[in-house]
Amino acid sequence: MTRTRRIAAFAVCGVILVLVAYYASQQYGGPAAPGPAPGTVRLGPEPGEGLAEYLGRLPAELPAPGASAPALVQLDAEITPAAAAALVGDRRVLTAVFRVPIPRVQTALRFQTLDAGVPNPAALDTARQRAGAAAEADASRLTGRSGAVASAEARALTRTPPAPPCACVVALVVQADRAGLDALVAAPGVRAVQAAPAGTVPVELALSPLLPEQTGTADPLPDDGAVPAG
Repeated sequence: MTRTRRIAAFAVCGVILVLVAYYASQQYGGPAAPGPAPGTVRLGPEPGEGLAEYLGRLPAELPAPGASAPALVQLDAEITPAAAAALVGDRRVLTAVFRVPIPRVQTALRFQTLDAGVPNPAALDTARQRAGAAAEADASRLTGRSGAVASAEARALTRTPPAPPCACVVALVVQADRAGLDALVAAPGVRAVQAAPAGTVPVELALSPLLPEQTGTADPLPDDGAVPAG
């Protein structure tokens, strides 16, 4: 093959490759657009933030009238899943945050996504069971004080009748419009409601709820109390 013919063959191959790439882009739409960045919208006080400052800025973050947004509903004390369901009514709950309160003991925040399409009472109870299973898994792999704390959490989260239900829901993420969020702000037992910008999706949320024992600043809680024995 002469040099001229080799150059012509290379040119033809190049044209074919361009045409193939163009056809593929038309058929499959090209590279997928990047999705929302996880954990980029924080809900909850910043570490060490003064709580008066934090609570004072929340009203301005509520959505405009008629607009809907995900919001972190933070409670002034842990409540049972049934009480949490009664609090939110028929508003859509995206996530429940479970925490077993033990005086002066740091216990885990356990974030559970609720099953879509399931009524809130049943979905919250199922989420409690999953939180209990996670605590049991932690108890099986941890030792010392950490393992004892996880065991105490598991016992509380997995209680069944006739034992009293676990008061262990400390916060909820709900999807609601401005009127629904205003009603939650005024509801007994609700300490704070912080809304994300309208259009935020759950994967973008980074949750750090205010804890009932935090009163002056959002600082870590003491961890020098006795852990309940099994």
